[in-house]
Amino acid sequence: MNNFSIEGNIVNIISKEINWGTLTVVNNKIDSIQLKGEEKKEKHYIIPGFIDSHVHIESSMLVPSEFARLAVVHGTVGTISDPHEIANVCGMDGVRYMIENSKTVPFKCTFGAPSCVPATIFETAGASINADQVDELLKMPEIKYLSEMMNFPGVLNQDPEVFKKINYAKKQGKPVDGHAPGLRGNDAKRYIDAGISTDHECFTEDEALDKLKFGMKILIREGSAAKNFEALINLMHEHYNNMMFCSDDKHPDSLAEGHINQLCARAIKKGIDKFKVLKAACINPVEHYKMDVGTLNVKDWADFIVVNNLIDFDVNQTYINGQLVAENGTSLINPKPASIINQFNCTEKTINDFEVPYENQVTINVIEALDGQLITNKINATPKIIDGKIVSDVDNDILKIVVVNRYSNQPIAKSFIKNIGIKKGALASSVAHDSHNIVAVGVDDKSICEAVNQIIKSGGGVSAVSENDQKVLALPVAGLMNNLNGYDVAKAYTEIDLFSKKVLGSHLSAPFMTLSFMALLVIPSLKLSDKGLFDGNQFKFI
Repeated sequence: MNNFSIEGNIVNIISKEINWGTLTVVNNKIDSIQLKGEEKKEKHYIIPGFIDSHVHIESSMLVPSEFARLAVVHGTVGTISDPHEIANVCGMDGVRYMIENSKTVPFKCTFGAPSCVPATIFETAGASINADQVDELLKMPEIKYLSEMMNFPGVLNQDPEVFKKINYAKKQGKPVDGHAPGLRGNDAKRYIDAGISTDHECFTEDEALDKLKFGMKILIREGSAAKNFEALINLMHEHYNNMMFCSDDKHPDSLAEGHINQLCARAIKKGIDKFKVLKAACINPVEHYKMDVGTLNVKDWADFIVVNNLIDFDVNQTYINGQLVAENGTSLINPKPASIINQFNCTEKTINDFEVPYENQVTINVIEALDGQLITNKINATPKIIDGKIVSDVDNDILKIVVVNRYSNQPIAKSFIKNIGIKKGALASSVAHDSHNIVAVGVDDKSICEAVNQIIKSGGGVSAVSENDQKVLALPVAGLMNNLNGYDVAKAYTEIDLFSKKVLGSHLSAPFMTLSFMALLVIPSLKLSDKGLFDGNQFKFI
């Protein structure tokens, strides 16, 4: 049991008061809060811990126990975690893996029941989770909500299987997360009226306002690829009670640098009142998801952090259940060995497998990637032809992109993409939302083939190859995560990320993260699955 007292400026977010006082912890809970006088602005502050209100831990490339080790350094005490990624690879066993691994460390992961596995019928996933299995998950105490309902067409069209899942969550009294990029007006209202309570996919302030007025809670998302902080932050002045912060998808190097604390600091610099910022960062997720997390009240679990001030939010200490888990930039959670679960059943490929024959096309459809966005544009381009084959056009930055089925040996899907920006070699990844087949892009078939085969030989990972060098970060846990020390993984990812930019020439802020979303069919406009090129606006293959 952890018993101690700590002095500081104690922040009451609800009453909007700050007083110097003493907080006493007995048996892992807050036993008393004694207020002794006025705020001492030159001293440290005690506030509830930060919550990431929507994250796929798998995207950090770390197992939950290692994610926790890095996150607590930045004052994060818990997450609303959607195990959707590993569920698409390993099904129910994947969800259980995440839950059990998270229990090995002092950190408060709250998990959801994945609602869309597979995400669509237009791709090959490693598993499926039907409505009855969702019901089974929702009955587990560790599962606090139904994860993001990406199948918004299914909601609008009243698909029976979709509504079974939503109704199972309602029966358990657990909220339903949303995912409805661009949905506005009456369609947004119908989606929300079905019982969907949150959305993290708003592109614009107007879209967010549309959803707020119908009773939805809006998440400000700043991940390694998708970002809407600048678009939405000014809404927090008025709508802070119905807003939260999240990362959604955050790579290990980004997590090593900072987490929700960074968003709080940015919000303060934008002129948002500190109590409104902290309400969104510390209180709203706990209340919405009924998390077993303390919010700095007597008899609460002693989940709180000590920060230098309420401007920078540099974290001095992090406590979870009264246990000191991080101090002055150092994690006090010890690394723990993690088991491996995976599903990888394809064999290595040959260069000829990646050829695209020219069939007298005047133009070809091209995916236009947008830095910092999950959405893409659909454009056309004149194909570059060599020896009767359509090849990458490096001069115009139109490169070949492929998706390789990792669950069995099937024909490879091929298309072209603009704005990846590499000038040589290729990139490949088995992190390819949402079914996590292998996605690769490159300047020539030889490089693409080598990058893909590196992934296959590693049982999953990210790879980058040039004529003279190659780098691979293995992700043996479901082809999504590494089971080793998180800081070592972050360092290795930083190296391969730099290689993709400095050596291969990509101008994207997060090339691998952007690449990983080029197979995500539920976000428009044009994406590539292992079955072919897909128009996300018309929701059909083209």
